[in-house]
Amino acid sequence: MTVKEYTDRIVQNAGQVIIGKDEVIRQIVICFLAGGHVLLEDLPGTGKTMLLRAFARSIGGDFKRIQFTPDLLPSDLTGIHFYNQKEGDFIFMKGPVFSNVVLADEINRATPRTQSALLEAMEERQVSVDGETFLLEEPFIVMGTQNPVESYGTFPLPEAQLDRFFMKLSLGYMEREQEISLMGRRDARDIIADLEPVISAADTEAARKEAAAVSVTNDVKAYIMDLIEGTRNSAQTAAGVSARGTLALYKAVQICAAMAGRDYAIPEDVKKEAVPVLAHRLLNSPGSHRDSVRVMERILAETKVPLENV
Repeated sequence: MTVKEYTDRIVQNAGQVIIGKDEVIRQIVICFLAGGHVLLEDLPGTGKTMLLRAFARSIGGDFKRIQFTPDLLPSDLTGIHFYNQKEGDFIFMKGPVFSNVVLADEINRATPRTQSALLEAMEERQVSVDGETFLLEEPFIVMGTQNPVESYGTFPLPEAQLDRFFMKLSLGYMEREQEISLMGRRDARDIIADLEPVISAADTEAARKEAAAVSVTNDVKAYIMDLIEGTRNSAQTAAGVSARGTLALYKAVQICAAMAGRDYAIPEDVKKEAVPVLAHRLLNSPGSHRDSVRVMERILAETKVPLENV
């Protein structure tokens, strides 16, 4: 199965739940194949949670949803040691982070202490509890959601954690005809319950190998680096994209090319993935009235594209 076939299966399956959001699903597939994590930010009621549930059902594996609240403790994520009287010893009870797909719902409602508990799991694929380290099973992906309009009772994600998310995506409203088609349709939860996995762990491993073999020329690599340096030199940013972001964009470009059925990357692949991969990693300068997406779009527009005059 090629990466293109792999992606089409997931998009078609998950698309039964969320209509008209195929491109967002494709971007989530890129994050998954790259071993990254997704931050999905949008207004309430746009289908964020349902989309992520549908994706989890499509790829198979374990799924856990964690509702983030101000009183959520780090141990509520990682698990605890408890004394088993029958065994006469302490036993570790795994928390919900021990799953293939972890939905961190409204992640910005938890305190920074609890948010930081995810950092080790997201970056190192392990958690440490009471001096003991536990490895997480692969595949592993964290899908965080947050509401951009309600600031009361929320705690903005620190830059260090934002940088751990491979992409930041947004669903947006459906088109008029698409939303009309929802009326009278089966409940989305019923549709999700009927979804079956459409790919296997072996398919995922094969797709990752195919994507990693995609050729990226020196010109395309230089174009990626020009964008990265543009974020670091812009007067509208206090801090640009880190090396982690550079590698993330490189991987996204390879997977994007493989999804198009090519074994080589082109500048258009970079253009397509630059904003969702890089924008949330920018730290705007004090007094800047532009949001990170607009800053990244401007940098993209001002950066020369290889062979653009040929």
